[in-house]
Amino acid sequence: MCGACLVDPPDFDGSLTGVDYAYPWDRLIAQFKFNAALDLKQALAEPLRSAQNASSQPLPDLLLPVPLSEQRLRERGFNQAWELARVLAHTTRVAADAGLLLRVKDTPQQLALPPQQRAANVRGAFALEPLRRNAVAGRRIVVVDDVMTTGATLAEIARVLKQAGAARVDAWVVARTPRPSRSV
Repeated sequence: MCGACLVDPPDFDGSLTGVDYAYPWDRLIAQFKFNAALDLKQALAEPLRSAQNASSQPLPDLLLPVPLSEQRLRERGFNQAWELARVLAHTTRVAADAGLLLRVKDTPQQLALPPQQRAANVRGAFALEPLRRNAVAGRRIVVVDDVMTTGATLAEIARVLKQAGAARVDAWVVARTPRPSRSV
């Protein structure tokens, strides 16, 4: 756990990352996400699956993709987190559900915002399907996404899941943006 997380822990219990968000992965993820290069989903999920296999964490009960807003889903034509979650569900034999977690507020892309504004941007943006709130109670949940920068989106989703009674919420991301190095 990083020093910042020790001082101000995120709402998720842990995270698992396949690679640093750097060359060549950053370009592959951009192709996958913004140019519908769905043929890359297996290759992008592989480092994450390998990291999970090497970890001491037990498999979760359920995989949930970070949901897109209706507008962004229409624009893109697919949810990259769902595509990754489906690959991981198949290889781990853990159930994945794209309909349980909802994006109820269309927000500007986190990429366009400075880090200090990202948590406020996603506050209240997610909810559980109202008729299925019990589906997370007492369960170990993994939220799947392509990239984690500040973790604000994943922390907000974890907050929603824990309010509904999830026992544990972890984040699995293909790539993590490395923390900026500080000059001494």
